[in-house]
Amino acid sequence: QVQLVESGGGLVQAGGSLRLSCAASGRTFSSYAMGWFRQAPGKEREFVAVITWNGGSTKYADSVKGRFTISRDNAKNMVYLEMNSMKPEDTAVYYCAATRWRTELPVGVRSYSYWGQGTQVTVSS
Repeated sequence: QVQLVESGGGLVQAGGSLRLSCAASGRTFSSYAMGWFRQAPGKEREFVAVITWNGGSTKYADSVKGRFTISRDNAKNMVYLEMNSMKPEDTAVYYCAATRWRTELPVGVRSYSYWGQGTQVTVSS
């Protein structure tokens, strides 16, 4: 099992940047591919980005491609989401998630077994 705790959310102006962090507990962090999802009020949870167990491959939602960067540090059991050129439509609760499909890049919510509690990101116009 793995426990996930997100941090780094907050209020930012449009065009600004934020860096989200996700701390994972457990000795098997490198057994998982890690993803970021987000959920805006009244909307379904949606895929943002995913990174394989060794950081060798990544995938992004079209809406964030070129603006967001996912990375991980297996020595520290951490995964990050660097968000730049932020837009009001990026406003949502952001969730970190882990999937056992360690070499794959799944985008579906159901592919992920473990979730953090979420961190609020608000982008003002």
